Amino acid sequence: MRDAIVRLASAAKAFATPEGRQVKALDGIDLEIGRNEFITLLGPSGCGKTTLLQAISGFVELDTGRIMIDGDDMTDRPPYRRPVNTVFQNYALFPHMSVGENTGYALEAAGVGKSERIERVRSVLKMVGLEDMEGRLPRQLSGGQQQRVALARAIVARPKVLLLDEPLSALDRHLRETMQLELKNLQHELGITFIFVTHDQQEALTMSDRVAVLAEGRIQQLDTPLEIYDHPTNTFVASFIGASNLFEGSSDGENFMTREGTAIRHAPGITPASKGAAVALIRPENFFLSTSADSCPAIDVTVEQIVYVGSSFEVFGRMAGGRKLMAQVPAAQRGAVGSLAAGQTARWHYDPASVHLITAREAA
Repeated sequence: MRDAIVRLASAAKAFATPEGRQVKALDGIDLEIGRNEFITLLGPSGCGKTTLLQAISGFVELDTGRIMIDGDDMTDRPPYRRPVNTVFQNYALFPHMSVGENTGYALEAAGVGKSERIERVRSVLKMVGLEDMEGRLPRQLSGGQQQRVALARAIVARPKVLLLDEPLSALDRHLRETMQLELKNLQHELGITFIFVTHDQQEALTMSDRVAVLAEGRIQQLDTPLEIYDHPTNTFVASFIGASNLFEGSSDGENFMTREGTAIRHAPGITPASKGAAVALIRPENFFLSTSADSCPAIDVTVEQIVYVGSSFEVFGRMAGGRKLMAQVPAAQRGAVGSLAAGQTARWHYDPASVHLITAREAA
């Protein structure tokens, strides 16, 4: 990457377990993060995403590998000498300090003059929508307002990189979704590189320019949210990002056949480069249950359960060979669901262009 501000080369870190084993939290990570980019580190608990964030901040020392920030080697540099700031999950606000004092604490510690400090604090509080709350204490704020104070405190020092360690996880769903959009807009306005850690797929897809999906200390895929979702490179990413229907089988170079003998059609040009074992992916929302889709190929499925989740219906069923499938039908198309009942066999149609194939090499 030509304009990378953060570069990690062969970053590795292992931790000893109580049983005396070594667990690789980072297993040779190579990563370049662009200037002014919003990148999310996404994965399940224990995948290495928080360790990677802490390595960039300097709170975790690598066993091997290098970390560069804006062209300078940070590998052996202590946290306080790195041009980064971190927003933590619990915000870590000083309870006895006002919003303004919390925000300007780092500037005061750095010896910034009072007049400049006041100006910068007021400017950043206005940016996060707290310009009228400078004198309040943290206990007088809502969770969302406290989160904004933590952001203001982190960006007032104008770091080159802002690290965010699951800062929205303590908020309720509605506020979390609102803050996701605010964070993205703030990042665009500031022009600062954001490195965001989460295990929430929706957060990652909503906010990020790119997403790095991690598992077992390795990056499984690094790409845009759209590519991660539509074209996962392996079955872990396909299963972790959103709901998925995976069909193990094989391709002859033109056609895909499941192990149970069901043919899955796909659009030309997406066939795996080599023939042999592969996995076909059809997302639940890409199944159509209406008769208007009769021109599309279909799979016969015995319906087992229908669940209404507000914006859609989730329909669960099995193929003749016992494979479980899920379809997601928008609530506006409830007519297609109304005629279904448990135990009934229905035809689930799909567009061949929505089928994604993963080769056996990628699936491993």
